[in-house]
Amino acid sequence: MAEIDQLNVFVEGGEEYELRSNEDNSAYTLHFKSENQIVSLQGEDLASFLKEYNLIKVQYPQYGADQRLAQIWDQGGYSWLAAGQEGEE
Repeated sequence: MAEIDQLNVFVEGGEEYELRSNEDNSAYTLHFKSENQIVSLQGEDLASFLKEYNLIKVQYPQYGADQRLAQIWDQGGYSWLAAGQEGEE
């Protein structure tokens, strides 16, 4: 798993959410700022996330970063994944 501090490429974000990647885009983090929860994404999890992320960008072009990332966080189950990763640190 890539270290979170290596994921320094800002992809997008707003007041509540932030998406970052590493230099080669092989790992991402999705950060829910107000709850201080971070999901690390690589491999199959990342592929699934990017598929959903790109679909929402096409379906809802009027959404801002927070709206887009909040929808993925809530409907994609990433809040559950973040809760599961808290014990791994």
